[in-house]
Amino acid sequence: MKNPYPYSEDNKRYQTFNYYTKSHYGTRMYKVPLEAGFTCPNRDGTKGYGGCIFCGGGSNSFPDISGKDLYKQYLERKEIFTKKWPNGLPMAYFQSYTNTYAPLERLKEIYAPFIENDEVYGIVIATRSDCLSDETIEYLKDVANKKEVWLELGLQSIHDETLKLINRGHDYANFLECVNKLADTRIKISVHLINGLPKESKEMMLKTAKVIGKLPVEAVKIHMLHVLKGTTLGDLYEKKPFPLLSKKEYTEIVAEQLLYLRPDMAIERITGDGLADQLLAPEWTKKKVSVINDIDKIMAANDWWQGMRFEDQ
Repeated sequence: MKNPYPYSEDNKRYQTFNYYTKSHYGTRMYKVPLEAGFTCPNRDGTKGYGGCIFCGGGSNSFPDISGKDLYKQYLERKEIFTKKWPNGLPMAYFQSYTNTYAPLERLKEIYAPFIENDEVYGIVIATRSDCLSDETIEYLKDVANKKEVWLELGLQSIHDETLKLINRGHDYANFLECVNKLADTRIKISVHLINGLPKESKEMMLKTAKVIGKLPVEAVKIHMLHVLKGTTLGDLYEKKPFPLLSKKEYTEIVAEQLLYLRPDMAIERITGDGLADQLLAPEWTKKKVSVINDIDKIMAANDWWQGMRFEDQ
């Protein structure tokens, strides 16, 4: 069966970030993860304590680099990616916790070495919508005129009852206000979504995708809720295990979510893998390739592709 989806050079029926970067920049871009010592307002007492109930390390996929000088972190990790993709373009990826949660002058000190380095094609900043002041946005707008800037905004769900339940610390209206402020800038936005959050139905998850698909954002990351050791959610699960989405349920939901996302939107991730030594459940998320393959099979079997139902909403 011929693949009808235009933003693909293989069998994928959604736009991978690899395809997006090749088509926009002429080559693959890769993110060099950095841990700059930030925290979050719902972790340090400003808005609450403990962070989001599922958070075990602020998305820090490389805990071995924590505490090292930022530029040393960059050089060590870049070497690994360069061996894999020698023609790729490196981006400095401020990944762990909320990477705009500091006074502007401090942010400038942290970002400057990478902004001023011609080798670094751009910066990627993982943050929250309630931690982007107007002055920080103005600063990043100026940076984006010189260098590629991506903001990865954690949202997880558009449903306020869910955001309250997971101790997010802000509501959907705050997120939407932030996106609107960034809409007419050169700053690119990627939105994080989580499927399988407590008390969310399939219809709620699909609604989140439908709403995000209409927003002026360039990319989306989707993954399954991970229950990790040492988190509030993990503690609850160990005391009394609660139902989680099965692999079949998850892959079917993601495949359907893709139908409602804007056709030219980059899909940075359709699954994720929690650190093996921290993951309590679900076990099936450890088999990342298998999850991706199942989503591909569902899309092909149904002759679906990203954005197929975008205009029908």
